[in-house]
Amino acid sequence: MASHARLDHRNPLVFDTHELGRRPGALQRLTRTIDAPQDLGIQGVIGVPEGNPVELELRLESVMEGVLVTGTARATAEGECVRCLEPLEQELEADFQEMFSYPDADDRGRVKAEPADDAEDDEDRLFLEDGLFDLEPVLRDAVVLALPMQPVCQEDCPGLCSECGARLADDPDHHHDAVDIRWAALQGIAGSLESGDKDEMSGAEAGVDEKQEK
Repeated sequence: MASHARLDHRNPLVFDTHELGRRPGALQRLTRTIDAPQDLGIQGVIGVPEGNPVELELRLESVMEGVLVTGTARATAEGECVRCLEPLEQELEADFQEMFSYPDADDRGRVKAEPADDAEDDEDRLFLEDGLFDLEPVLRDAVVLALPMQPVCQEDCPGLCSECGARLADDPDHHHDAVDIRWAALQGIAGSLESGDKDEMSGAEAGVDEKQEK
């Protein structure tokens, strides 16, 4: 297990399990409202703004190898619709369950004769530290899994006009007349011919007038 800073019991995401003791089957239920930590969510897409309230409901159960933590986090996430780019809010409910192991017990809950030196076995495990555990990494993972990778303001959001960028939900009848570029070229030629014909007619009329004057 890699060394790290000691847990601070004053941190709102650090919880104390001393009341459980090491009695398998002992239960403790906790509720706590915390301020959301920085970057809680999918960065640049959707998340819970830093400082916004996050409601936690936890169930702590003492088992042979540690403390099993089951819980739910509720908060309001904010982001941007990927279709129309309008701001949006979404109620978040993230469930999680994690085992926090006793550092001196093996997978079967037995006290180790000697401290383990197998980094591979401990790499993916979370441990209690002096009866404390830090919920933040578990909470972050749960929130990311509960949030959409491509949030939309509504399921049938039509998005933006590809030609002018107008929000189509504000104007359901919004459209642009489609012009076939092949016809556009012919129309240009036709326009030039019409202009030439008009010039010729004007010249002819002018000649007639001159003859009449003579």
